[in-house]
Amino acid sequence: MGVLVVIHRYLGVAVGLLMTLWCLTGFVMMYQSFPELTPAERVAGLQPLDLAGCCALGAVPFEPDDGVAGFRIEMLAGKPVLRLTPQDGPSMILDLRAGAAIEPLSKDQVLAVAQAYGAGHAIGGAPRLLAPTVRDQWTVQYARRDQPIHHLAFGDAAGSEIYVAGKTGEVIEDTNGRERLLGYVGAVPHWLYPTLLRENGKLWSKVVIWTSVVGTFLTLTGLYVGISRWLSAPNGRASPFRGLWMWHHMIGLIFGVLTLTWVASGLLSMNPWGLLEGQGSPAPDQYHGRMTWGAVKSFVAAAPELADGRAVLVDSAPVGGWLFARVLDKSGSVLRVDAGARPAPLAGAEVMAALARLQTPPRSFAELRREDSYYYAHHGRVSLPVYRAILGDAAATRLYIDAEGGQVLRVVGTDERQWRWLQSGLHDLDLPGIRQRPVWDAVVLFLLAGVTALCATGFWLSLRRIRRDVTGVAARREKAKPTL
Repeated sequence: MGVLVVIHRYLGVAVGLLMTLWCLTGFVMMYQSFPELTPAERVAGLQPLDLAGCCALGAVPFEPDDGVAGFRIEMLAGKPVLRLTPQDGPSMILDLRAGAAIEPLSKDQVLAVAQAYGAGHAIGGAPRLLAPTVRDQWTVQYARRDQPIHHLAFGDAAGSEIYVAGKTGEVIEDTNGRERLLGYVGAVPHWLYPTLLRENGKLWSKVVIWTSVVGTFLTLTGLYVGISRWLSAPNGRASPFRGLWMWHHMIGLIFGVLTLTWVASGLLSMNPWGLLEGQGSPAPDQYHGRMTWGAVKSFVAAAPELADGRAVLVDSAPVGGWLFARVLDKSGSVLRVDAGARPAPLAGAEVMAALARLQTPPRSFAELRREDSYYYAHHGRVSLPVYRAILGDAAATRLYIDAEGGQVLRVVGTDERQWRWLQSGLHDLDLPGIRQRPVWDAVVLFLLAGVTALCATGFWLSLRRIRRDVTGVAARREKAKPTL
C-alpha cells in the first residue's frame, strides 16, 4: 500500500495538472469544439449553377467502360466544373466549358471563391488575402494535402476567416473570432493540439496515448487506495483523513469511477495499438454499384437542364449499379434525378432491390423517422427519414440510407458499435435518457464539476506533500553535515 501511495502522489503532480486542464477545457468543449467546415456550410457557400456553354468532355482521357467512383458538378470562380474521382487513379477537376483540367487558382479566382462563400453565408465585408499559409492552428490537418492554402479575412464584426485550397478551389475551413478564442481555450489544450506538436502526427498520437495511459493508471491507483482507506476507516467515520485530504478522499469515492471512464475512453478515442481498428464493410460499394465514364458523360451532357437558378451542386448517388444524382440548393433541399437528368424520386422497393444484390442480403429493413442508438447526431441534426438495413453477416452490419438521395449515410458494424458505446457513450455521455438538452447539460455540468474538483485537489495535495518531502530531505542533509 505504501508504494502505491507514493506512486499515486508523484503521478498526481506529473499528470494531475494535465487532467485538471482536460476537465476545465471540457466545459468549453461542451459548447464549442474545434472549428470544422460542415457539408451544409460548404453547400451554402457555392454559387448557383450556370451551365451555359456546357459541357465539353471530349478531351477526358477515359474509355466508356472505365469505372468512376463519384463526381460533382458545381461552380468555381464563375466557371462550371466537374470534380471527378476515377475508380483507379487521382481525382481531377475539369472546366466544363473548356474541357480541360483547371490550373491552380490565381489571386482573383481565390477572391471570387471567397466572395461567393461570403455571399452565401451573409458575411459582411469584402474578403482580402492574408499572408501565405503553409499551416496554422486551424489547417494543420490539411497542410500536406491542400497546398497552397490561401488564407482570407472578411473584416466583418464576427472576424470571419476562410481557407481555400489553391489546387482545387474548395473552401476547406472557416472560422470566426468566437470559434478561434474558444478553440484556443477549449479544443486545442483538450486534444493537446498545438500546431508544433500536431504537425508531427505520430509524435502527437504517442503523446496523447501515453499521457492517457498514465492518467488511467493514476486513477486506478487512486481508486484502490481510496477504497482501501475507506474500508479501514475508524468506526463512525467515512474517511481516516481530515481537512482537504478528507474532501479529496470523499470526492474520489463519489467521482473516481467516472474519472476512470472518462480518461480511459479518451484513450480509446485514439485507437491505441489498433484496438478499435476494423476492416470496413464492402456492403456500401456493393449497394451503390459501379458507374462507368460512358454513363457519367451522357449524364453531364444532359445536366444543363438542372441549372434552374436555385441549384448549386449536383453529386452522384448511384443505386444498384444505375446512375442517379442529387441536385442540391443552398438550403440543402434535394432533388433526385436519373441518368437522363429527369426527376426520379426514390422508392423503398428500389432500395430493397439494390440491397438484395449484396453478398450478404439484409435480414431486416425499415424506414426510420426518428434517431436510433446508432444513427443520431450529438447535439446536432441528422437527415431523416432514412432506410435502415441490418445485414445477415457476422457483424450484423447496419446501413443507414438517405430516403431522398439514396446514398449510404452511415455504416455500423462491430467496431463502430464498440466505438459508439466505449468512446461516444462513456466520454461524451451520449446515452439514452440524457442525450437531449438541457438534461444533458445539467448532468454533464454537475459530473464534470465533481471530476474537476477531484483532479484539482489531487494535484494540489500531491504538490504540497512532495514539497514537504523535498524540504524534509534537504533539512536532514543539512543536519547531517559535520560541524567544524
